[in-house]
Amino acid sequence: MEKRQQWGSRYGFILAAVGSAVGLGNIWRFPAVAYENGGGAFFFPYLFALLTAGIPILILEFTLGHKFRGSAPLSLFRMNKKAEWLGWWQVLIAFVISTYYAVIIAWAVKFCIYSLGTKWGADTEGFFFGKVLKLSEKPGEIGGLVPGVVVPLLFVWLVTLIVLYKGVSKGIERLNKIFIPALVVMFLIIVVRALTLDGATQGLEAFFKPDWSKIADGKVWVAAYGQIFFSLSIAFAIMITYSSYLPKKSDINNNAFITAFANSGFELLAGIGVFAALGFMAMQQGVPVEKVVSGGIGLAFVVFPNIINEFPGLNGLFGVLFFLSLVFAGMTSLISICETYVAAVQEKFNISRTKAVLTGGLIATVISLLYATNGGMYLLDVVDYFINNLGIALAGLVEVILVAWFFKQLGGLQHHANGVSDLLTGLWWKICLGVLTPVVLGYMMYDNIKQNIASNYGDYSTQLVTYAGWLVAAAVIIIGILFSAKGWNNNTEQEKKEVI
Repeated sequence: MEKRQQWGSRYGFILAAVGSAVGLGNIWRFPAVAYENGGGAFFFPYLFALLTAGIPILILEFTLGHKFRGSAPLSLFRMNKKAEWLGWWQVLIAFVISTYYAVIIAWAVKFCIYSLGTKWGADTEGFFFGKVLKLSEKPGEIGGLVPGVVVPLLFVWLVTLIVLYKGVSKGIERLNKIFIPALVVMFLIIVVRALTLDGATQGLEAFFKPDWSKIADGKVWVAAYGQIFFSLSIAFAIMITYSSYLPKKSDINNNAFITAFANSGFELLAGIGVFAALGFMAMQQGVPVEKVVSGGIGLAFVVFPNIINEFPGLNGLFGVLFFLSLVFAGMTSLISICETYVAAVQEKFNISRTKAVLTGGLIATVISLLYATNGGMYLLDVVDYFINNLGIALAGLVEVILVAWFFKQLGGLQHHANGVSDLLTGLWWKICLGVLTPVVLGYMMYDNIKQNIASNYGDYSTQLVTYAGWLVAAAVIIIGILFSAKGWNNNTEQEKKEVI
């Protein structure tokens, strides 16, 4: 077994953790979620969710990785032998996400090039779905590979594998030290420009205007917890893996607060930039802001090209800056996602990092080609929905219940975290993880399952939802249990005694 790697500095770790948390969802998910759930009023449940779920779970996962010094499966195994399967479940969730996340980054790479001369033209929707994706008319039809997507996809994977091969300090840390500051600078330029556009004030008013009536709606609070949960990269092995590379003297609690608030700060920045631009677009079209509000892939690849078309000058430059921001945000997250299964495979099967990178990376690359087909976007949409709502959320619920209720580890983990931190956690941390978070996540899961049983997601066919949704969500659990059945090598058992 190779000597365990470490971050070169605390600054490097925090940038990597922030880079993992700050991803595509910060830019295209948060603004729409906030707007739809009360605007300015949404920030109260959002902050409450951050303090009662986001930061407590971050501290939990940072502590698990730091104390037990391993990937998610190994750290959970060292905590309790019966918990290893949960680590593999989370790693496999990360693996599935990596296969389609890379494709979205590939789209952004293409749009960086298209921005030069705004090659998407006036019909941005037709350009994206027709000329770029060559999307099949019927969901469920895979069709053939789309060369225009395959080429940038392979480029994305090549960069990812090179960074992973170079390791934690020389690869991941160095990349984040470049990409995260560059991302912030680029997005700040976009935001400042958006704020100077006609109509920006109306957009910001729509974003920040509080609808206090929605505060009493339970679904708004669930939406706040959901946003925090999916935004911070918790419950799918990343933060456990990253924190396992920290030196023994590390301020875990402060690191969690810094990571969480940096992520939320970028989300707020994204909301300001997006709605200032949407306000400008609404004024140009002579319609209310609510008529142009969008989220997700449509916001990035259909609405924003439209906005860029209307810019009074330097359209190409701001197009490049926007899509390059997506590329940078996406790459830092993708690399963190891939590191989870590289580390897990390396430790479980006692192979070199090079072999682990090639094995995990090449398998993920081949599978990702499914999303570069004519029917790839439909497949991506279904897999993403189920792996997030019935994968990450459920894994997070199981994690806090097992650690807090069944294995009763909160006391020991809190003692370890406080022992290496300047900022100490008290009773609030145990209450949040032992009571509040399980209740909220439990309700989220109940509501999600009830809705998906009642009707198919997105009105897709039962066949597509079954094999790309339910089966994928179930497969990661089953395969995770099978992986945990294989024993660890003797060196790992010896290291376990030394760690504990």
